[in-house]
Amino acid sequence: MPIATPDVYAEMIDRAKSKGFAYPAINVTSSQTLNAAIKGFADAGSDGIIQVSTGGAEYASGQNVKEMVTGAVALAEFAHVVAKKYSINIAVHTDHCPKDKLDTYVRPLLEISAERVRAGQDPLFQSHMWDGSAVPMAENLDIAEELLAKTSFNKQILEIEVGIVGGEEDGVAHEINDELYSTVEDGMATVAKLGLGENGRYLTALTFGNVHGVYKPGGVKLRPEVLKEIQDAVGAKYGKDRPFDLVFHGGSGSSPQEIADAVKYGVVKMNVDTDTQYAFTRPVADWMFKNYDGVLKIDGEVGNKKTYDPRAWGKTAEAAMAARVVEACENLGSVGTHA
Repeated sequence: MPIATPDVYAEMIDRAKSKGFAYPAINVTSSQTLNAAIKGFADAGSDGIIQVSTGGAEYASGQNVKEMVTGAVALAEFAHVVAKKYSINIAVHTDHCPKDKLDTYVRPLLEISAERVRAGQDPLFQSHMWDGSAVPMAENLDIAEELLAKTSFNKQILEIEVGIVGGEEDGVAHEINDELYSTVEDGMATVAKLGLGENGRYLTALTFGNVHGVYKPGGVKLRPEVLKEIQDAVGAKYGKDRPFDLVFHGGSGSSPQEIADAVKYGVVKMNVDTDTQYAFTRPVADWMFKNYDGVLKIDGEVGNKKTYDPRAWGKTAEAAMAARVVEACENLGSVGTHA
């Protein structure tokens, strides 16, 4: 099956919301991590989302290039080729893009997809994220309105962030404090500016104490009930149940109950990056320790090609990351939901 068409992607999101589950959105930085993510979704019998951050895109372009658009296009094109060999649907998304990188990341990618759509093709990416958490709310929504018009033309979905996620990701950092909670007023302002789908479809990352990075369970004070408060208030005004299609950022260390509550309140997508990074790296470290005398040419010896061949340890990394993707699907209830 090829990468999800715009209609299939919309149906994926609708199905998740109506059936009470969410999709893991797995950050990828290379062909290896991309293959691992897709394999994990296939093993789980789940459709899924792979996503490329600004830093991941720059890395994928090569150390002599370091150009975000080049890396993002390369990963997306690779995904379009390999996804055809699977029976599940995969959507390709760009993760957090702050204001200072819009002109060198999301806007050029939007134009690439616009050219494809004008030629009668599907967009290269199925959705893009604008991260306006570092600018005033009014400016955040003004930029979102501009980008929504472009994604709507491209048959894409826009993801926005309304509120602040603590911690640090790809150079964007926020303090961990009481400002990490979106308000009903934020929700009302969002709908007043962007509508409820009539101007183009969007996903909303409302914040409820979310923090990027590595935290043990209980280390982050999440309040999923914030999502319910906003959904209820906005829904009551506009006569629509759970009007927002929500995204859960900074989920590392979240308890099963917190995840379940967030999904119940309308989360259809949960970003997973830190945990899959560790899952990919851990078996490589184990391999290197166990095969120390083979991967290094020490004491005048030549080492063991079978142990330092990147395919040998790379397979273990991919398998472990794929298993962690299956776990994420289990946590979010998407196992076996592929239509």
